[in-house]
Amino acid sequence: MAQYATQYTNLSNIPAPPLHLPWNEQVVLVQILVGIFLYVNCLMICTFFKKESFRTDTRYILFAQTLLMDSALMVFTDVALIWNYFQITVNCIPCVIMCTIMACLTLGTPLTLVAMCLERYVAICMPLRHASISTTRTRLLGLVLIWCLSAIPALIILLAFVSSVPLSIYTSYMVCSLEMMMIYNWQVQIRAGLFQFYFIVMSITIGFTYVKIMAAAKGASSNKKSASKGLRTVVLHTFQLLLCLIQLLCPYVEMAVMNIDYMLFINVRYSNFVIFSLAPRCLSPLVYGLRDEKFFVVLRYYAVFGLSKKDFCFCKLYQKNLKHEKISPLNGK
Repeated sequence: MAQYATQYTNLSNIPAPPLHLPWNEQVVLVQILVGIFLYVNCLMICTFFKKESFRTDTRYILFAQTLLMDSALMVFTDVALIWNYFQITVNCIPCVIMCTIMACLTLGTPLTLVAMCLERYVAICMPLRHASISTTRTRLLGLVLIWCLSAIPALIILLAFVSSVPLSIYTSYMVCSLEMMMIYNWQVQIRAGLFQFYFIVMSITIGFTYVKIMAAAKGASSNKKSASKGLRTVVLHTFQLLLCLIQLLCPYVEMAVMNIDYMLFINVRYSNFVIFSLAPRCLSPLVYGLRDEKFFVVLRYYAVFGLSKKDFCFCKLYQKNLKHEKISPLNGK
């Protein structure tokens, strides 16, 4: 493991020049996908803040937090991916800060999605108690709890790194990656134990809530179309959560490949980035944005800069009737 850390680290005080690698189609494709992803997310975040009804609904608040976390994580991981590809070295201190933030955001998204599962579970299985449970106070406590739980592993990794390296390393330059904070084998074991614990707890929670939600959806749906739409939402959301949870296991595959061949490691990291980082975060707008009729109407209105008279009328109608409208929790409307 020490050899792995040394392979990632340039201990001189002068930054090493980056390798002059060409911008191949893989790197260009990632930048295009990230650009599209960030544009859609920013548009949805603006839509969320434009309507008060969205800002007071727990489901949309958690959705907005997911968008913010995903966007921030995508920017950081894309920068790290480019640095790794071109072998650009940076100072240790900003690298450690960046890696700590990425570790926190990596767990923040699946934890928020688990919270969304629990919110849907309460809305569908305990509809009479949903209004009393989903209050401003509980929403705030829930958001704070999500951030605290996602920060615990990141802080433990940071403390383990700080306590095990000499002071001279903070003036060195290295290719920035979360793996460079794993100096000794016991640090790898701690991170593996934390991620496995989170993986098990989130998997059990997701399995329990979605079994209950699907049973309630099948029993309460009055027509097959409504039940089919609700079950499709469940399947898409479960797939998204599965990809996010698998992402927690990717670093261990990459570390094993790193010891075999460095270019193979770059290709594996690229594949993991596209499949387990980009893909699940592209599903968030699909599941909670484009498939939600109320949110989609407002989103389409702002996407065309308010030029559509039809969308304008729809937005006014929704704004007038939102307080009196009873939303069905089974189909997301």
